[in-house]
Amino acid sequence: MKIKKRYHLKKKKLKEFQAKLGPYSSLIPAKSKVEILESDLPDLILVDGDPLIIILDGEPFPTLKGALKNPIESHMVVVDMGAVKFMASGADVMSPGVVEADSQIQEGDTVIVVDENHLKPLAMGTAIISGKEMVNKDKGKAVKTLHFIGDKIWNFDV
Repeated sequence: MKIKKRYHLKKKKLKEFQAKLGPYSSLIPAKSKVEILESDLPDLILVDGDPLIIILDGEPFPTLKGALKNPIESHMVVVDMGAVKFMASGADVMSPGVVEADSQIQEGDTVIVVDENHLKPLAMGTAIISGKEMVNKDKGKAVKTLHFIGDKIWNFDV
């Protein structure tokens, strides 16, 4: 990962991001050191040195490390255990592997993919089809993977 810029986030911008994060705003506790890291990957927000938030199309969303620190409440796609090894390699989510999906998911939404046994985050990505279609379809892609366990963002260390 090539780092272009790293700087502290201004209070006004920080409040703006916290408002957009909604239920995940607790990822940025009071009096924590918050920095933004611009790189060749999507921009990251470091909270006390940990990459907990990723910025996609100007919108903040928790990284997998952030999702592990805060329970996932919405925009969740559950995949069967057969899909886990493919997800760990960065594969896109295929509809046959989807066991359950949030019905509020629309095409283009950012989602978190979890396994069916432990509900632990495996990847995050962009929905290609709606949540209802993910469960009902028996072929084709459902989610385009953007960040997965074991990638450069997951292994990032300051």
